[in-house]
Amino acid sequence: MTFHETKLQGVYQIHLEPKADERGFFARSWCQREFEQHDLSSVTVQCSVAFNEKKGTLRGLHYQAEPHPESKLVRCTQGSIYDVVVDLRPASATFQKWIGVVLSAANRHMIFVPGGCGHGLLTLEDRTEVFYQMSEFYYPELSRGVRWNDPAFQIEWPTQPLIISDRDRTYRDFK
Repeated sequence: MTFHETKLQGVYQIHLEPKADERGFFARSWCQREFEQHDLSSVTVQCSVAFNEKKGTLRGLHYQAEPHPESKLVRCTQGSIYDVVVDLRPASATFQKWIGVVLSAANRHMIFVPGGCGHGLLTLEDRTEVFYQMSEFYYPELSRGVRWNDPAFQIEWPTQPLIISDRDRTYRDFK
């Protein structure tokens, strides 16, 4: 794996290093030692899959509050997504800044989202599936979010979302 630091503090885009032969390829997608070498959470306590039937489905921007913030390793295993991370950590040098990257089954890239950052995605194809590894158990009472189009962040989405849950559509303004 190769780790590419983004403009957000502690957020990395991670690329696989496939070893190819006549059968196809083999690549490591997780290594505790490599994550620790980059000072990234190397704990995985839970994995989840989000399947999205339609292009234009928006999920997020979600995070889990203290005392159990969760880091996430996100990968698109079918289709493609525009993946967004917003830094919501007040002490961070990149507080309220955001990045967006395309994750797809074809490029096999991953994004590491540290605890305290909001995460969301917009599907770019029908029948898109996303795989998550999380560093913390889910606590519904600590589940939080910020609105996808909150003016505090000015996120530039590639297209207008077509499907959004009521919860994600109605988060209050961040400020």
